[in-house]
Amino acid sequence: MDKLRLLTAKGCILPEYVKPTLAEAKKMKKKNRTQESQLQYDLGICLKQNDLKKAISLYECALNQNLRLSPNHYNSILHLCSSPESLSSPEKDVALEYGFRVFNQMRSQNIPPTEATITQVARLAAAKNDPKYAFDLVKDIKDQGVMPRLRTYGPALFCFCENLRVDDAYEVEEHMRANGVRLEEAELAALLRVSVELGRGERVYEYLNKLRGVVRGMSEETAGVVEKWFQGEKAAEVGVEEWDVEKVREEREKSGGGWHGLGWLGKGKWEVKRVQIGDDGGCYGCGEQLVCVDIDCGETEKFAQSIAGLAMERELRNNFKCFMEWVEKHSDYEAIVDGANIALYQQNFSDGGFSIAQLDAVVRQLYNRNKKWPLVILHNKRLRALQGNPTAKKLLDEWFARGILYATPSGSNDDWYWLYAAVKLKCLLVTNDEMRDHIFELLGSSFFLQWKERHQVHYTFVKGIPKFKMPPVYSILIQESERGSWHVPIANESTDEHLRSWLCVTRWGSCSSASYSSLKSEHALHNCSNGDKASDRNFENGAGSWMGKRKERDPSPSGQR
Repeated sequence: MDKLRLLTAKGCILPEYVKPTLAEAKKMKKKNRTQESQLQYDLGICLKQNDLKKAISLYECALNQNLRLSPNHYNSILHLCSSPESLSSPEKDVALEYGFRVFNQMRSQNIPPTEATITQVARLAAAKNDPKYAFDLVKDIKDQGVMPRLRTYGPALFCFCENLRVDDAYEVEEHMRANGVRLEEAELAALLRVSVELGRGERVYEYLNKLRGVVRGMSEETAGVVEKWFQGEKAAEVGVEEWDVEKVREEREKSGGGWHGLGWLGKGKWEVKRVQIGDDGGCYGCGEQLVCVDIDCGETEKFAQSIAGLAMERELRNNFKCFMEWVEKHSDYEAIVDGANIALYQQNFSDGGFSIAQLDAVVRQLYNRNKKWPLVILHNKRLRALQGNPTAKKLLDEWFARGILYATPSGSNDDWYWLYAAVKLKCLLVTNDEMRDHIFELLGSSFFLQWKERHQVHYTFVKGIPKFKMPPVYSILIQESERGSWHVPIANESTDEHLRSWLCVTRWGSCSSASYSSLKSEHALHNCSNGDKASDRNFENGAGSWMGKRKERDPSPSGQR
């Protein structure tokens, strides 16, 4: 066995009959571990089993043996001490005691903390109801050149909010903003909740605005906080009775529509209802017309650049750069077609395959709607596979001649190509791909969801004829009207927007009950007359309008391009 170990250590390739068994290999590996690496291995097992007692025993033993502990050793123990399981169990006091003892030992050894270290100790401080210490930790590591993250601030922020220490919570938020940390729904909801509890009307208004930029559909829990605010006495008191109508309208236009940001309009009690929104964006609760919020032109260009940057990191740079140059010279398209997605749609049957006929039907339907040909993005390998089919080859040659087909090169991912073209040209994108794959996660932007909502066209086929589901004529986000009413979308797991509930919030008397009843009856009649098939309505040939390329508002005062 010693000879075998020597041969293995020298990197010799052993024949199968002299290779060590799995058990022998594990034994060899364990024998070669240092005490420090064995400790890390044992702590890893403790983490998997959430065994805090065993980890503490290992830590005490390591101190007695004067082992040289690394940041990974300390962080492993801190992770166990600060885990939700440890802090909600009878062992909470032990977890807190050892957590702070381990952290103090780290500092006494002059071992610099990582962001993970501070996050874990901040959680311990919050569990001890000491949010100030948790916040001080974050401020200290910033001075040491360690960049805090959203999770690093969370313990202090949530603990301040739970204790109604509202000004301290606002200070944490300001520190986060100064360090470029973007708050998400959970953090904004906590700030909204404490602002509602203490009647901070201006802050409630501010956080509704910030939530508008983060969530398309508000969670039920957050929606409950919003309802509580509008049903409270303080909400009825805040606001102005007179305002400049033209200024409100101008501010809504500047922000793209759906929001003016000038504060609460009107005074008096609010009426809060759960409603649904019609196909045309009309509210069945108050008759208010929801609007389509324009996407900022500058933000769209930045988004296109970020897609191009990521694509060139992962694609052959010259290939994608050539495509970008090609797009600059061919910018007159109003729709981009994800060719593979359409041709492979519902082809998972015995005789199914790549259906060029389906793709052709979509292309011609798009042309018939707007008398303009779309751009089809298709991978080169698909084209090669179709060359042996005379009918398919003739069709592809026709598309090439018309300039409506772009073949992505071998080795490329055509997803980057059709997404970049649709964003850069501000086109509609025809695909059923929900763009949830890892490559789209790299974009990591709420703007991406907003862009999809305004530009993606879904489709289906009925007896071989394509039916399109156009983007909604209204934007699914918090909207504030020119007269001060509010509409708040609530999270919906269904892809059918007709099933989404909204909060309709209006001042008493701003809409008549007769108007509301009339709209409800119209809604019910509309559903009955269509066989109660809301999703089918959207796919009808004449449903909605083919909106073409979106002419988004230019941020420059002159509006010149």
